[in-house]
Amino acid sequence: MLSLNYKIVLFLMGVLLLFNGGLMLLSSLVSFCYKDGVTFEITLAAFLVLSIGALFMLFGRQHEKQIQKREGYLIVSLGWLLMALSGTFPYLLTDTFTGFSSSFFETMSGYTTTGASVLNDIEILPEGILFWRSTTHWIGGMGIIVLAIAILPFLGIGGIQLFTAEAPGPGGDKLHPRITDTAKRLWLIYLVYTCLETVLLWLAGMSFFDAINHSMSTVSTGGFSTKNASIAFWNDAPIIQYIITFFMFLAGTNFVLSYFIFTRKLQKIIADEEFKVYLSFILIFTALTSIVILSTDGVRVLGESDSANSIEISIRAALFQVVAVITTTGFVSADFTQWTPFLTIVFFGLMFLGGSSGSTSGGVKVVRHMLMIKSGFLEFKRALHPNAIIQARYNKKTVSDAIAYNILGFFILYMLSFIIGAVGFGTLGLDFESAIGLAASTLGNVGPALGDFGPSSTYAALPQGGKWWATFLMLLGRLELFTVLILFSPFFWKKN
Repeated sequence: MLSLNYKIVLFLMGVLLLFNGGLMLLSSLVSFCYKDGVTFEITLAAFLVLSIGALFMLFGRQHEKQIQKREGYLIVSLGWLLMALSGTFPYLLTDTFTGFSSSFFETMSGYTTTGASVLNDIEILPEGILFWRSTTHWIGGMGIIVLAIAILPFLGIGGIQLFTAEAPGPGGDKLHPRITDTAKRLWLIYLVYTCLETVLLWLAGMSFFDAINHSMSTVSTGGFSTKNASIAFWNDAPIIQYIITFFMFLAGTNFVLSYFIFTRKLQKIIADEEFKVYLSFILIFTALTSIVILSTDGVRVLGESDSANSIEISIRAALFQVVAVITTTGFVSADFTQWTPFLTIVFFGLMFLGGSSGSTSGGVKVVRHMLMIKSGFLEFKRALHPNAIIQARYNKKTVSDAIAYNILGFFILYMLSFIIGAVGFGTLGLDFESAIGLAASTLGNVGPALGDFGPSSTYAALPQGGKWWATFLMLLGRLELFTVLILFSPFFWKKN
């Protein structure tokens, strides 16, 4: 057994718990302001988490500062798991759920920004609990970027290398030579987007409470709502849906490009290949969906017949749902599985697309699809010119073989994980459509699935074993497969 630096692992777990407990105190303050009756329970949960965190830091205080890659992977995986476990405390102490399985599922869905819920009636929950649900989204959304760009270099993993693997080679522009300053800038952009969307939604007619909750869910590409009908609750308020669509689009865009907006480097945005393909996908699938809706019974499903507003409503519904699924936000303004079987298949495929690299979205990511397609076409050239040295290019720069192999390996593992995930749901008695929908949705951190767990349904009917299996897939997908799967490899625990 390899001798791991367990004390540094324990110490950093304590740091994460202190961070989690502090945000729980913020939720208890919200509970107190709204006098929802659960202030004491949430405050107690916060102090329990803070106490455990302090103990962890105490026991790990005499740690060696040297951290190897193994400790790094362990800290990232265990850190997310511990955050989710401690995040169940407010739910457990307020009896929000019956049983630990549902509490853990909801919490993991929050932190991984999946947005799947086992709650049938969200609107009866106290404001403090609703705010905590949205907070788990907000932590998890930017958390993955911070882990990749800021924390991992300190742990010895190499955050820049991981970011480069996610945005291959030329896709990983740094905002600042010092990686910690980069993380600070990303967090600032994240906060600005949250505040700006909150104000706009409030001005558009949402209550301030609904506005801030939906803003936290949007910028994190999460999907938790304060309403049972999700965003469909505001179907009669087009401006609200357009605002959320815009911020979902921003959240699914590489945050480095958002920094370029603030620094007026617009040329870099226009020249970015991934952004152009990301935008093209959204426009193409929105146009396709709109045409199908208008030419079939989709308009009737949306509640319109031949009214003058049917075109706008159809385009708005198509745009909203396409952006929601591509960015893996998972908000629902309409049940796309009720439009046509063709569109159901289209949206199932979009679950594998994902947003841009360096964004808060899940899925495979646009840049990986781009480079796999480019590599595929290059094979035709290599077949005609076997002695020629031909490599894919991204943003006018050559993509190394190492990055190409990394992307190929990721995609193979992703599809294997999807197949195994679907088989797992199938063995629990779920039908084929529900099983593949659940596997694609949970692994891609999308939220709505297919079959019995479509956009108009919740995950409440999922058997207990299914909840645990879905929870594992959500964590696996959010941490980009390798960070979790490497812990199950025998060589991870062996001495070199």
